[in-house]
Amino acid sequence: MYQLRGRGRRPARRVGRVVPNGRPGSPVVVAGARVVIVGYFSAKEKTYVALMDAADAELTARGARVVGRIVQRRGVSSGGVGKMTLPYSSRTLLSSGKIREVAETCAETDADAVVFVAALTEHQQRVLTGMLGRPVMRLVEALATHQYHLAWPM
Repeated sequence: MYQLRGRGRRPARRVGRVVPNGRPGSPVVVAGARVVIVGYFSAKEKTYVALMDAADAELTARGARVVGRIVQRRGVSSGGVGKMTLPYSSRTLLSSGKIREVAETCAETDADAVVFVAALTEHQQRVLTGMLGRPVMRLVEALATHQYHLAWPM
């Protein structure tokens, strides 16, 4: 049940069994849900506004109601350019300030879910779901079908 993550480190705890869609808990249907879209883009990505607009249009076409949009760009400011060589937060993908902004937006709009335009690992999804208090999914998952079910512990 426990697996050591390295010499001298505490063991990783495995949580619950996984259901067919990849996450434990009961499902939430994206169609009809209030969602916040979060984009994570490099400074080299000049068309990030168009990508966010396309994600908004695709989710709206599948029945979701987009109630907020948040973008984090990496390496835009002079200080950020210097940090481009540093690794991003592999735990959350976003900075702590941006996570607070997403959480506040979710609370203000009473969002049902958060959709990331960026690729997320399963671990990042679990961590962000716990931090934001709402299910977190990747855009490709939400677009796979309008009846996509995202597990959310009730």
